[in-house]
Amino acid sequence: MTTSATLETFLAANSDVIACELTAVRGSSPREEGTFMLVALGAIFGTIGGGALEYMVIDHARRLIAEGRAEEAMDVPLGPEIGQCCGGRVKVELRYADAVIRRDYAARLEVEIASTPQVYVFGAGHVGRVLAQMLALLPVRMEVIDTRQDELDQLPPGIAHRRVAMPEAVVRSAPKGSAFVIMTHDHALDFLIAAEALNRLDSPYVGMVGSKTKRAKFASWFVEQGGRQGAFAAAGVTYWGARAWG
Repeated sequence: MTTSATLETFLAANSDVIACELTAVRGSSPREEGTFMLVALGAIFGTIGGGALEYMVIDHARRLIAEGRAEEAMDVPLGPEIGQCCGGRVKVELRYADAVIRRDYAARLEVEIASTPQVYVFGAGHVGRVLAQMLALLPVRMEVIDTRQDELDQLPPGIAHRRVAMPEAVVRSAPKGSAFVIMTHDHALDFLIAAEALNRLDSPYVGMVGSKTKRAKFASWFVEQGGRQGAFAAAGVTYWGARAWG
């Protein structure tokens, strides 16, 4: 996912940047009005949907930089004329990204990031690492939590992670509406984290890796510890393993 840190890095590395924003959308379009991307001569930040439209806008933006021009407006039909079959029409405003525009887009990105779902992956083992790489491609805020630094060190660059002694405490302080995916190296730790997640009452998703037997044992333990009988259904709890899906 795009972050404010990556935007800051992009702007620091590129002095001449054109901000390209969809200012009007009629009919079908890959992205909605207000979507933007930033174009430099050798780099791009963000996307307005890809395809022929995006290539066309990138070419226009780089032409503005090369010619020293500050702005341009485009009105593009998304049809056979440009080899794109969306069928709608968009207006794109291209402007030289001065200090004011850079601050504006940084602020807008912060708002966008704050509104995206938060997902915590507990466990940086081989399954957790692969899942983290997949989630990193989606529009969510994601963080990997583990007690083992050597496992966290194997995560690909750019994936947020944290080593903590008590992972279940992370659940208590997580933002409202966070989702929790639990796949640590320790069944007892899995149970503690899952119980904390279910006790929050506000999580749209709680998932734990395991078999049908593990599911049954956790359900029995959870109720014995005072957990609510209907908590599983209320939170959309999922369990999965190599042979059994619940």
